[in-house]
Amino acid sequence: MTAYDLFLAPFADYGFMRRALVACLCLGLGSGPIGVFLMLRRMSLMGDAMSHAVLPGAAIGYLVAGSLSLTAMGLGGLIAGLSVALLSGAVSRMTVLQEDASCASFYLASLALGVLIVSLRGSNIDLLHVLFGTILAIDAPALYLIGAITSLTLVILAFIYRPLVSECFDPGFLRAVGGRGPVYHVLFLLLVVLNLVASFQALGTLMAVGLMMLPAAVAQLWSRSLAVMMAISAVSAAASGYLGLIASYHLELASGPTIIMTAAILYGFSILFAPSGLARRFFPRPHLKG
Repeated sequence: MTAYDLFLAPFADYGFMRRALVACLCLGLGSGPIGVFLMLRRMSLMGDAMSHAVLPGAAIGYLVAGSLSLTAMGLGGLIAGLSVALLSGAVSRMTVLQEDASCASFYLASLALGVLIVSLRGSNIDLLHVLFGTILAIDAPALYLIGAITSLTLVILAFIYRPLVSECFDPGFLRAVGGRGPVYHVLFLLLVVLNLVASFQALGTLMAVGLMMLPAAVAQLWSRSLAVMMAISAVSAAASGYLGLIASYHLELASGPTIIMTAAILYGFSILFAPSGLARRFFPRPHLKG
């Protein structure tokens, strides 16, 4: 097998592979930087919770449309995800519960409700599509939606980058200068939910957060500069998509889980060999002696 057959032929020969690759590249560009900010804000598990929270809205969209309609499920997932994010924040401010506890409670209820709704109306195959995604079935409308969400994410991030960084590292300073931190927090939550909705179309609700958090963890191991971390996260997410599609094609594996496992392998490699990894800690370089 030549290098062309191994790395390029699947995309040259099959349109569904090309569409899946473009979707992975777009998801990497949008979700990677969002994952870095989630990690810096210590909201990694909240991202996972919100990825499950979109399920009941997507399930209701499925019921209304009567099929796996991209528009209905995407709109329903967006409304459900934002509702859970805002409700969990309101409960944490009005009760003694912390935001992570209230978010976990809402997302568990949302996940159970979404699975129940799909199982009442659809088949087991429909339920598997919703939970695990169908990246090889991405069509032109889905690509347009993913591309639009990625473009919107990058534009909004460019506008709110500085106040978002300030809120991550020094929220007290942002409040002191009248920086309207809650507004930027809500905008950021909107970006999180939008990117989860985009990932939901390709990877399903159970793995939608995979291309958001694993590349962000890889980036944090390799760099301490925020801009470099965002770039590494986007590149590693895109590389995971490409290599995962290649592996799934040649090994005849499910594409979505293979993509996430590829990102996990990159994460494991980074744990060992990154500048902040275990190899540097247990086998330090000898210091030069004068």
